[in-house]
Amino acid sequence: MPVPLRTDFDAHALRVIARQTKDGPQARRLLALAAIYDGATRTEAARIGGVTRQIVRDWVVKFNAHGPDGLIDRKAPGQPSKLTDAHRAAHRAALVARVDAGPIPAVHGVVRWRLIDLIQWLWEEFRISIAKQTLSRELRALNYRKLSARPRHHAKSEVAIAAFKKTSPPKCPAQVAAIAQAVGGKPLEIWFADEARVGQKNTITRRWAKRGTRPSAPKDQRTASAYIFGAICPAAGKGAGLVLPRCTTAGMNLHLKEIAQAVAPEAHAPVLVDRAGWHQSKRLVVPANITLVPLPAKAPELNPVENIWQFLRDNWLSNRIFTSYQDILAHCCAAWNKLTDQPWLIMSIGLRDWAHRF
Repeated sequence: MPVPLRTDFDAHALRVIARQTKDGPQARRLLALAAIYDGATRTEAARIGGVTRQIVRDWVVKFNAHGPDGLIDRKAPGQPSKLTDAHRAAHRAALVARVDAGPIPAVHGVVRWRLIDLIQWLWEEFRISIAKQTLSRELRALNYRKLSARPRHHAKSEVAIAAFKKTSPPKCPAQVAAIAQAVGGKPLEIWFADEARVGQKNTITRRWAKRGTRPSAPKDQRTASAYIFGAICPAAGKGAGLVLPRCTTAGMNLHLKEIAQAVAPEAHAPVLVDRAGWHQSKRLVVPANITLVPLPAKAPELNPVENIWQFLRDNWLSNRIFTSYQDILAHCCAAWNKLTDQPWLIMSIGLRDWAHRF
């Protein structure tokens, strides 16, 4: 016996829904069922739907259970994940802890986790066997991605960095707060300064390309180079820079003069720099409106100018062939001027919560 249709719909109602829907297969199924409401046989309904009577019977069952929405094709749920069941939450937490801790080369035999290593660990620890694709989806669902590591000095002191970042009542490093008291309440502009070498042995950056290919980029082996002396005031979106042939104390003196001219009138500028020799030289001539503040040793990540260099290289300086020293100067000057013409960009890259009032 044919399965009867539910009684809270009729042929007219199904045809109205079929006209309104944007799902073609659903409209076809609704029209087939509307014919049944009008008294057509299941064979005639199957001819209208372009299917067999068994499929019409399946439509009727779905329609009776879920109404018109039951006739919409839905994506099959697939196999449930082996790591997402409630009773396996501990396994997911253990996986997160394992990825965050990283491998111990002497113990695990690798310097970074590969999917195959984590699969082996899951089997040894929990007797869970999963495919590489499944584990990759799980890690992505946990917000993990395969990223390039940032260089870190092996002798960096986390204690010294934490002590430097420790803020005083005005919410800036204690050394900067001491400068504020020493200058008699003048407004402060916190600046960061650093240098970057740009030369014919240029860097190659990542680029979009089809999977399975390896894109090429021009690479020069000549050695002409120049140095960008750059300083930024992230709070004001200002920058002061010079392009010079060498990194020396004389070049640093020129750069300090350039920064001093960019500091607002009546303001004083603590300039945070690393511990390079030309930053600490006794032959430096520091302008009256500047005080140099050394950053902790071996901690370049405290200086946002490092991120400025990365941005300049990734967007304007890399993947180029510099024909001469003058060509290097021209491109370096153009890149720095393009940066300083966008103060919001300096703010976005350079602001730090430990150094500024937020």
